[in-house]
Amino acid sequence: MTIFVVLSIVIFMGNFYQDIITHDDRFHSPLRCADVELLEPVTRAAVASIKLAAKVELGMDLEVFETFRSQARQYSLYLKKATQLPKVGTHGYGIAADFCKVINGQPSWAGDFTFLGRLAKRFGLIWGGDWGEVDRPHSFHDYDHVQRCSLEDQDKLFAGTWYPAPLLVS
Repeated sequence: MTIFVVLSIVIFMGNFYQDIITHDDRFHSPLRCADVELLEPVTRAAVASIKLAAKVELGMDLEVFETFRSQARQYSLYLKKATQLPKVGTHGYGIAADFCKVINGQPSWAGDFTFLGRLAKRFGLIWGGDWGEVDRPHSFHDYDHVQRCSLEDQDKLFAGTWYPAPLLVS
């Protein structure tokens, strides 16, 4: 069975990070944020499509556990050894989300998350299980993570010289 998910999205023609995220009250917050409104619109639509496809095709309830992450939260997680990265990555730019399964009403990361890789690719995102490079070995895997940025574009993103286009172009 093939499912086509059509979502209406408002195309934001500026730089979502500079125009929206840096002006949000949560920009420096140390708290977890799961607000999908802090995902740039194409990423937001893809994340919604993943949730819907998981429910319809797999009978699986997914929750968006984290979207935007501030540098303060990232560093706090690093000090607690909950992440290997001291500096915030793509979460800080509104182009990444972490999922969890919902089992008996509770968030869970138990079991296999390879389904997320297939769904991420279908909806134009990169999965943290293979970082969009399935034939290349990786020292770091983030199986519940999706992002709208290839590894090769990350350095440009962090340098402020690249941000994803407001439309998904394949």
